Amino acid sequence: MIYPIAPSVWIAFNIGILILLFVDLVYFHKVPKKVTYKDAFISCGFWLFIAMAFNVAIYYFLGKPVALNFFTGYLIEQSLSIDNLFVFLLLFQYFKIPSEYQYKILFIGVISAIILRACFIFLGVSLLSHFHFIFPIFGLFLIYAGIQMAQPKADEVHPDQNFVLKLLKKVIPFSNEYQKDGRLFIMKDKKRYATPLFAALLCVETTDIIFALDSIPAVMAITLDPFIIYTSNMLAVISLRGLYFALSHTITLFRYINWGLAAILSFVGVKMILADFFEISVIWTLAFIATSLTVAAIASIAFKNKSPPSSPHTP
Repeated sequence: MIYPIAPSVWIAFNIGILILLFVDLVYFHKVPKKVTYKDAFISCGFWLFIAMAFNVAIYYFLGKPVALNFFTGYLIEQSLSIDNLFVFLLLFQYFKIPSEYQYKILFIGVISAIILRACFIFLGVSLLSHFHFIFPIFGLFLIYAGIQMAQPKADEVHPDQNFVLKLLKKVIPFSNEYQKDGRLFIMKDKKRYATPLFAALLCVETTDIIFALDSIPAVMAITLDPFIIYTSNMLAVISLRGLYFALSHTITLFRYINWGLAAILSFVGVKMILADFFEISVIWTLAFIATSLTVAAIASIAFKNKSPPSSPHTP
């Protein structure tokens, strides 16, 4: 069931998020600095509290089923974001981005992701609402994405093969110099040059678009309510910055996590294909997600000294 949400609620949600992001940037990260574990865990805890408080509000005003849909969508997005974090880590290593500038790149990336994902969400909901036959197609795509995620991958990324970056290099000259103030562009000999920070930002943005093609349809398998899809997606994406810094030094230890994520994507794909014949409840979906992540994490710890079968998904 899709509940009609007043425009004022949409506006209030977005204004609230923008205010919190503004405060975060201006008062806590105005000066570029290395993000400590303490800062990262505080950020994770804060945004988790915001998401769960919002979930409680949904439960109070819209009821338990809608609150469960929100929580499941949020958990799916958070789970699949682990893949994003690994790629972000490799991108920052490739471009040799100093740790004090990584937060700025992720912050700008979050703002852009909010806009791009909002477009994807409303377009996807509109298509699925008017053309129901697309559901099985999305389901097959998610199963394919799950199979691809489970395949062995090299522990590297190739930003030089990024289509957007290659195209932009034909228009804007790039410099290998970093500035103390972390600027994305610099002037040299009366000519504007893009810095490695801008190159990293472009790759982060295009990578997020690729991942959104997996995660957003996965949430749509839970509900077609645009408000629930949008809010769960946004609150999960915003917390990525803190999650990245909290896990940046340990994420490579979770060598089997990609199998858990592949299982989740495939399960959701099957759920979409069977939607017209058999409904898999949200409770069972939550249980499967939790079990997949738990088994993958335990396997990673139990077999940490063995060679990994693959690395998390790279674009």
